[in-house]
Amino acid sequence: MPLAKEQGVVLRSIKLGEADKIVTVMTQNAGKVRGVAKGIRKTTSRFGARLEPATHVSLMLYRGRGSLDTITQAEIIAPHPALRDDLALFAAGETMLEAVDKVAEEHEKNVRLLLLLLSGLRALDARPADPAAVAESFMLKLLSLSGFHPTLTACANCGAADPEFFDAGLGGAICRNCAEPGVAGPASREALEYLSRIGLAELGEAGDNDEHDPRLRKESRALLYGFAEYHLDRRMKSLPMLVRTT
Repeated sequence: MPLAKEQGVVLRSIKLGEADKIVTVMTQNAGKVRGVAKGIRKTTSRFGARLEPATHVSLMLYRGRGSLDTITQAEIIAPHPALRDDLALFAAGETMLEAVDKVAEEHEKNVRLLLLLLSGLRALDARPADPAAVAESFMLKLLSLSGFHPTLTACANCGAADPEFFDAGLGGAICRNCAEPGVAGPASREALEYLSRIGLAELGEAGDNDEHDPRLRKESRALLYGFAEYHLDRRMKSLPMLVRTT
């Protein structure tokens, strides 16, 4: 089993046995990897709090023959402490980590995805006024990177201007003529414009969001979250918590 050095961001961890954990990390060179951190739950563990979710770490690990590696050493590059003492920042960070975990493939290199995640965590470290908007901007960028960016400014089916409906299955905004009754739902121009704006914004700028209309935020959130779960083909457990912090 060859020894390898990696760096990446911890996405999640689960308990294994009485003292170990399986830690999932989005790495720079090997994509998403899962490694066993032995004894990490003991008070005398050499890992300490170095493998907490959202931590940017440098790792030494043994490559396993199966799907699990063994983490032998971990050093913190950036702890992203802001996410641990503010619920809104924590919820936004959890949404980013879960989204990356759902789209990343094990042992498939994806440097752009890791860089996007690091940018998102740094944006949250700056304690933006609207952490949820940062997470939503991040999700739009992740969808685009994965080939699923929603069409927002014209009909996804025919290209007509000023679409009035939304259909995740057809790719986003839909005009009246292309909307299938009972499938496409209404979408206001304001909600579509808002999503387009935060999708194009830099992650740090998205956090300076000045849109406080609760009805508009609720509508745009419903469109985005429904679209994301449809195309990721998975429910996202972190989204209800993100909604509660908005």
